[in-house]
Amino acid sequence: MTQIDRPAYLYRDEALITEAQASLYAFARIMFREQRGYKWQQAAHHDLICNALMRVWRGECKRLIINLPPRYSKTQLCVIDFMAWALGKNPDCEFIHTSYSARLATANSWQTRELVQHEQYRQIFSGVSLRTDSTAKDEWRTDAGGCVYAVGTGGTITGYGAGKHRDGFGGAIIIDDPHKADEATSDTIREGVLEWFQNTLESRKNSPDTPIIVIMQRLHERDLSGWLLDGGNGEEWEHLCIPAIQPDGSALWPEKHTIDDLRRMEQAAPYVFAGQYMQRPSPLGGGIIKGAWFQRYEIEPPSIQYRKIYADTAQKTGEANDYSVFQLWGKSADGKIYLLDQVRGKWEAPELRQAAIDFWEKHKPRGVREMVIEDKASGTGLIQDIKRAARIPVRGLQRSRDKLTRVMDVVSYISSGYVCIPQTAHFVNDFVAECEAFTANDSHAHDDQIDPLCDAITDLLVIGGASALLEYYKGVASNAKANTA
Repeated sequence: MTQIDRPAYLYRDEALITEAQASLYAFARIMFREQRGYKWQQAAHHDLICNALMRVWRGECKRLIINLPPRYSKTQLCVIDFMAWALGKNPDCEFIHTSYSARLATANSWQTRELVQHEQYRQIFSGVSLRTDSTAKDEWRTDAGGCVYAVGTGGTITGYGAGKHRDGFGGAIIIDDPHKADEATSDTIREGVLEWFQNTLESRKNSPDTPIIVIMQRLHERDLSGWLLDGGNGEEWEHLCIPAIQPDGSALWPEKHTIDDLRRMEQAAPYVFAGQYMQRPSPLGGGIIKGAWFQRYEIEPPSIQYRKIYADTAQKTGEANDYSVFQLWGKSADGKIYLLDQVRGKWEAPELRQAAIDFWEKHKPRGVREMVIEDKASGTGLIQDIKRAARIPVRGLQRSRDKLTRVMDVVSYISSGYVCIPQTAHFVNDFVAECEAFTANDSHAHDDQIDPLCDAITDLLVIGGASALLEYYKGVASNAKANTA
């Protein structure tokens, strides 16, 4: 290429190109600019991450865990840039990359492939070429024998290996967020990830020295990071832990989240923030729901737009068994929901049906849209009985997720002040006490009031809130169309 043919940026950045060949951090900055068309917003933790990965490249670290908040450049640096840079240094590197989602892992693999084919990349690393018969997004190869294979957690890896039997770097196993955030509280799903790591992924090392890199936000005390750091697979792991709020109280990346932003996020969802942003997942014992989070109202709540009844029915009526509960919830014009009334008791089938009818009749004069009952066990029978005995609109509800997961899905709405309960009512003390006693390990005595609470939040705030927002934007669009007509 003559000087005339050479693009301006290549001529201008000749020194940086030389630096990019030696430095992952310089490489990442240059490639980001050339791909996106603007400069990368650098942060101090980017340099820390690249230095740790360079230690893996030099053979100084074989087992690395990096914990940092979501959307803080971890995938770009640790997966896409690192694999592309390492292939530029040694085109025969063999990588296995995995994430909780096969689609995400495949997307990362494809982005790496596109990076390797970029014109600027070829100016930095001219010795890398791809096989023309290897075009799959989840598995592609270089002419030198290198390979990138992407797979979701729990997927099949038969026939693929990572690393080389030789001195010097030859590839790695790179694990990026092995757990899905909303499934990490499920013991069954979380333990399945650990078993897959032990029984499948670890065996894919082509050499005992093949590095393993785990990059993730913390989600649970016994997630993959926690298990490994606690000696789970018997190896020592180098740990780079990067919390969103630094020890001196400053924000890690103020251009991304100011300290005020972070404190608001912490207050809104403390359990989520402790794990995903501070990398210190809190034990899910009592205190998952704090009574102080519930907003209190006095005699009459603000304008209620509509009301619904949510019910949780017990299978048995023994002393140790849960109660059956009927709760009346109202959705207000202020966007919050209000617990308006509740009845709770241990009833056999005929009494349970009558309790449901009586509660409906009590509130029918003020307007109730429907009664929502879990369609399972005694709830199924109650739905059928009510439909036969009374003209009540009843909707059966299928709960497909475990109780802890359902609670964790909605607790941020409580902590953010969207759930209101009476200042004084005959049931309110027991309601708050039960919420505060709720534990992750099912050691609490009763949780019958929590199920309809979660159902109400999901229906009125999560689903209903999304529907209201959609209707709002439809109205905006309709008005705009009318104004331009």
